Amino acid sequence: MPKSDLPFGSEFSPSQIDLKELLELANENSGNWKGFEKAVLKKYFRGHKTSDYNKRKLANNTKLGMIAYGIVDRNVNFTECGKRLNSIRNDTKILYEEFARHILLNLHGMTMVQCVQDMFAAGEDVNLIKLREWLQERGIHFPRGGKHPSMMRLWLEKAGVFIDGWRIDESKLKSVSGISSTDLESLAALTREQRAFLKTLANVGDGKSYASNEIEKLATTTYGVKFNEKGLPKDVLYPLEKAGYIHLERGTKALGRGAKPFVVKPTAKLISELITPLLQQLEKQTDKRLRPLLRNSLGDVLKDLKSKDRYKRGLALEALAFKLMRLLDLNYIATRLRGTATGGAEVDLIFESSRLVFSRWQVQCKNTAHVNLDDVAKEVGLTHLLKSNVIVMISTGQIGPEARRYANKIMTDSNLCVVMIDKSDVFAIEKNPSSIVSVFNREAAHAMKIKKLDI
Repeated sequence: MPKSDLPFGSEFSPSQIDLKELLELANENSGNWKGFEKAVLKKYFRGHKTSDYNKRKLANNTKLGMIAYGIVDRNVNFTECGKRLNSIRNDTKILYEEFARHILLNLHGMTMVQCVQDMFAAGEDVNLIKLREWLQERGIHFPRGGKHPSMMRLWLEKAGVFIDGWRIDESKLKSVSGISSTDLESLAALTREQRAFLKTLANVGDGKSYASNEIEKLATTTYGVKFNEKGLPKDVLYPLEKAGYIHLERGTKALGRGAKPFVVKPTAKLISELITPLLQQLEKQTDKRLRPLLRNSLGDVLKDLKSKDRYKRGLALEALAFKLMRLLDLNYIATRLRGTATGGAEVDLIFESSRLVFSRWQVQCKNTAHVNLDDVAKEVGLTHLLKSNVIVMISTGQIGPEARRYANKIMTDSNLCVVMIDKSDVFAIEKNPSSIVSVFNREAAHAMKIKKLDI
């Protein structure tokens, strides 16, 4: 049975529990899941006419619902979302709106809302059976007999997004999420090529102008989308310009080489609808002090790496790793060692990707003159613990020959891939973000040569 794309919410609904009270219990029992479940049982399920075993099961389901909604981890420690909700728990209106925004933007809530709107437009009765079919067509799965959408609707109803059952308050939807249903429909109507192009331009995230063929190249590598090179303006660029997402400047003719590619620049609409949500998702998972740096250009981040302030260098190093990995649209998972703990000299992050096949990327970013064999060996040793497939060594200095020879040996004897990105690569990517494609293609070709099978 496929895993549900909508969060499990049994015994975690506003008809059974009070979110403010539940946050208080989680805060009081932080790191103590047994104590939390005991407190939940006492608060909400003690009077149920059932066995003690079933009462404990109900309390456990409440905890699992909070985990599925991204509020706590398995030990009942608050996530970034949970910390934010707990900090505003005494203002009920703001609490429910913030939780609804989280559901809409991070838990497929907007997809469910759009699906309900489509059903109304088609004259369909909205019920769980029909809704499951319509969501399935949109690639969103929840189990047969599951009440996952109903639980989400109840929470969204607390913020005023749903009224009178499945009817939607459009103005409230926009005020809570920042996106209207019209904007959502506009984004949903884009072709696969148009979405890939926009997401790639958003991933670059600095608001600058770039040659359209460079963005196309990066989009192809990142999302595996094949573009019709001759039809790019007609199929992708003109529609995106008409929709208000990009500005186009016509290239000038190069002597004897035909017309140059269009120059594209994101509009304020693209920045607000795609770049901002991408940044917000990163910001929710990382140190909030990274926010200014994530909004800076790559060049500004590199300047901060030269700061005399160790703290500033540490944050800049982490931002550098984020920006480079975001170009490849990898999902951030965790930071193992913040740069501030090592005087801004190194930072370790973990990213994952589920495109085509699952892969885990272990990223070591070093703001030192040299990367040596020991630096690579430390990362190799951690792969067994982290179950990584790829090690990415990013350096603002040089990667020494011994480190490269050791990486070659590791790739020869294992299924690991080791990607080496040095100072020259970083500055090439700063000048032209799409050059990261050439860097990773170079490293992939090198790994393939090393791992060549004699069959």
